Amino acid sequence: MADHMLAEALAKKGIRDARVLAAIAHLDRSAFIPEPSRGAATRDVPLEIGHGQTISQPYIVALMSQALGLQGSERVLEIGTGSGYQTAVLAQLCREVYSVEIVPALARSASTLLKELGFQNVFLREVDGAQGWPEAAPFDVIIGTAAPEAVPPRLLAQLKLGGVMVMPIGPQGGAQELLRITRSAEGALPRVEHLLPVRFVPMTGEAQSPG
Repeated sequence: MADHMLAEALAKKGIRDARVLAAIAHLDRSAFIPEPSRGAATRDVPLEIGHGQTISQPYIVALMSQALGLQGSERVLEIGTGSGYQTAVLAQLCREVYSVEIVPALARSASTLLKELGFQNVFLREVDGAQGWPEAAPFDVIIGTAAPEAVPPRLLAQLKLGGVMVMPIGPQGGAQELLRITRSAEGALPRVEHLLPVRFVPMTGEAQSPG
């Protein structure tokens, strides 16, 4: 069942982008959630999906999607496929989604589900998120669904000049901020906007390595 009521609830919470609301209304969030938790699918809460990962609460999915300002022609890099829910929202809003996931079981299940749902503009790879997808770069937009302690330099380098990255930044268990980062002219510091405090699972792999 499509989540029309969920989209209506998000509109009441301040989500204004009609395309984002339509994308959420078109999906059934329960399809992206393990059976034991499906009864809570329409609640605006994060839910566990196994392997120490979560599916973000719908408000955060909608807010991050809205913050990207997608018009439909963009190529998007998503860091952290997870269950594939954010991926499915993005796939309705842009031209192509390149999504990377470090957990093999999640990469496989998300790939299968997204194909079953008919998304033909999603390309998925099992890889450390901090590496991104350099062969397909540069991207118009990058979105992260796990939090590194600092912006991985490899990811920023894969963003077009003038491109936008929306990503939670901060330590696990500590203060994290959802940031919107616009890559400025070559050699210039990026423009950083603080959107709101958040709590995400950590970005694992290279992003956790010292130095």
